[in-house]
Amino acid sequence: MNDAHDSRLAQVWVFSGRGPFPGGVFSTVDRAERWIQQHRLTGTLTAYPLDEGCFDWAVATGCTGLSAEKLAFKREDPDFIGRFSTAAQDHHHYRDGQRA
Repeated sequence: MNDAHDSRLAQVWVFSGRGPFPGGVFSTVDRAERWIQQHRLTGTLTAYPLDEGCFDWAVATGCTGLSAEKLAFKREDPDFIGRFSTAAQDHHHYRDGQRA
């Protein structure tokens, strides 16, 4: 089976450049970095859990960075949940195609 489509992947790597939408989604850091270097991109490569929202993953792993009171409030905010990310996610920064 092609590992790029392997349903056993626990996470995917998402490259976000300067725009509002991701530029690419990859099964491995190596594949992403080849693409980032090829195009001399600037941005962030971040690991996202597969088949689970980032907010739910952060709650389950205790990585929201929010107090219990604020977390209870934010659980009711669809906009917050839909755009949530956390520095606890594995990530790398790039400038002109090179890891910064």
